[in-house]
Amino acid sequence: MRRFLVLLATLATLASCAGLSTLPAAATPSYCGLGWGSQDKTSSHYAAATVADVRAGRHECFDRLVIDLSGPVAGYHAGYVGTVTQDGSGAPVPLRGGAFLQIAVLAPAYDDAGNSTYTPSNRTELLSTNGYPTFRQVAFAGSFEGRTTFGLGTRARLPFRVSTLDGPARVVVDVAHHW
Repeated sequence: MRRFLVLLATLATLASCAGLSTLPAAATPSYCGLGWGSQDKTSSHYAAATVADVRAGRHECFDRLVIDLSGPVAGYHAGYVGTVTQDGSGAPVPLRGGAFLQIAVLAPAYDDAGNSTYTPSNRTELLSTNGYPTFRQVAFAGSFEGRTTFGLGTRARLPFRVSTLDGPARVVVDVAHHW
């Protein structure tokens, strides 16, 4: 029996030295299988699109903000900030929530003649977030020099992802309900 235990110990030592393991590796826990992080997301693709509308939806594992475009998909920059600021002036945009995402779409909210393509009836409350597990407030922070910015107040600094979709063109921001 002693020789058998020595043999097992020797094999275990050799396996660990070779980087092999007979035990399965511990899986990194994730919420709903989402492997998103909370760092900035960027795509620097400019397009001739303009911002047409903003809407939101609730899903089982995340809340979704959709920015509809009237043209080819545009790039974006999204990240958590201490204070969301207005385009052009830099004035703060007050938001409810424990964390704030500043989302800039590389498309204007006006056409070539300077006419608005997106004019919210209430710049501080673009849509109702009642009943959303993560979203607390969505605000319009302005459009300046071909870039349109939105502020998204969330419950906390949570993992998020940004994607673009064609047909119709849109920028989509998903924020997980939990880590």
